[in-house]
Amino acid sequence: MRLELTRRGDYAVRAMLALADPVADPWLSVTRISVTMAIPERFLARVMRDLTGAGLVEARTGRNGGYRLARPATSISLLDVISAVESVDPLRQCVLRGIPCGSSGRCAVHDTFTEARTALQERLAEATLASITAASA
Repeated sequence: MRLELTRRGDYAVRAMLALADPVADPWLSVTRISVTMAIPERFLARVMRDLTGAGLVEARTGRNGGYRLARPATSISLLDVISAVESVDPLRQCVLRGIPCGSSGRCAVHDTFTEARTALQERLAEATLASITAASA
């Protein structure tokens, strides 16, 4: 069983953790985030645009520019970050056929997987950037 993020989701989470680091400068450039978190700079710029568009980070241009969190790290969850860059997995998607469970009824494992997805989303919503950075310190 594989439960993993896409590369875009992985990079978004790592970038947000860099921005949430309590000892880091408040404004970080793409280059600095890229080097610190081992993320390709070209790809990171696109991820940062998505995070800015979602209202999770603020961008500032110029010599002292870069990115910073738009809200406190205590109010940004992993679900917020992942949802900003990855498509939401519809709960009706059939895990057996890869298509929506529909007119033919639900597949045998639909309810079990729906409950598991809901539990995962709830856990990701509970995990804030602040709680993660505090636990890893």
